[in-house]
Amino acid sequence: MIPPLSESIFQRRLRKFRRLKRGYWSFLLITGVYLLSFALPVLANNVALLVKYHGHYYVPMVTFQPASAFGQNAIGEPDYRALKDVFAQEGRGNWVLMPPYPFGPNESLLDQSGAPPHKPTNRHYFGTDDRGRDVLVRLAYGFNISMTFALIVTVLGMVAGVAVGAALGYLGGTVDIVGQRAIEIWSSLPFLYTIIIISSIIVPVYLPGHGPLLQPSFWLLVLILTAFDWMGITYYIRGEFYREKAKDYVGAAIVTGVSQSAIMFRHILPNALTPVVSFAPFTVVANIGSLVALDFLGFGLPAPTPSWGELIGQGMANLSKWWLVFFPLGALFLTLLLVVFIGEAVREAFDPKEYSRLR
Repeated sequence: MIPPLSESIFQRRLRKFRRLKRGYWSFLLITGVYLLSFALPVLANNVALLVKYHGHYYVPMVTFQPASAFGQNAIGEPDYRALKDVFAQEGRGNWVLMPPYPFGPNESLLDQSGAPPHKPTNRHYFGTDDRGRDVLVRLAYGFNISMTFALIVTVLGMVAGVAVGAALGYLGGTVDIVGQRAIEIWSSLPFLYTIIIISSIIVPVYLPGHGPLLQPSFWLLVLILTAFDWMGITYYIRGEFYREKAKDYVGAAIVTGVSQSAIMFRHILPNALTPVVSFAPFTVVANIGSLVALDFLGFGLPAPTPSWGELIGQGMANLSKWWLVFFPLGALFLTLLLVVFIGEAVREAFDPKEYSRLR
């Protein structure tokens, strides 16, 4: 089929990306799973969705309900799984609606026979870790945290790198020379040693009852990785701006009195974003790997945050427990593989030579 004459270059690239089935379906799959992971509190949790007790309805996920509110002689939050069984046995019209997978990411299931970790069963599909916590739930929550972290760092790093690269490439001269020397000095700082020094000064603290995005340690890691993540794309944007600013449309904009900021970000930048789009998926892969590595080494998110790196560390300490090795590494492998497939398809679809007038 011949594309319409009015089709833009971006539309052509998008159409080609959809034809690259491996990357396109990988994009749909990982996007769908990531969006679904935000519903984990209602899909996999040890807190009831809805409780009916003596004609009244309670929503424990929204408002805290003590065990005494349901006639239990206990302190703190009730065990809703046990409460569900008790209500079912009593048969008085009381009931508990639990999530489809009724286990929490930080819940220690120490009531099972034998010391943890426990092997996979029809109750815990991926088994439990060395503290009795369900591995499947922690992997699912860890996926959401890892992807969110990597996307935030990638976006912030790209924005900073594009801004600096645009300034260096467009202004040139002394700004370019001084800026490049400053980037070289900053890039020479050892990343891991910087993390160790900061971790020894600022001890990460886990705030119970707060999600990962509300944890100070999460944003501290985002800030640190962003500080080292923006430099790579700067050189590509700098080169794109050097190439684009020599073209006729930039000269025409200067003659008509358009401001420098408008020329940089309204005229040149849209034509210089190919490296950003092409490298973004691979940057996400690198950022996921960085978080997993930091968690594995003990310099990442504080316990008991669900973390792939922490689970991989447990697998290294319990090599005979195959589920602690296979499932975390398998989840990491599949996620990175899908993102790499997306990156390959994006890079091929956005290849500037594909729609060059010189072909």
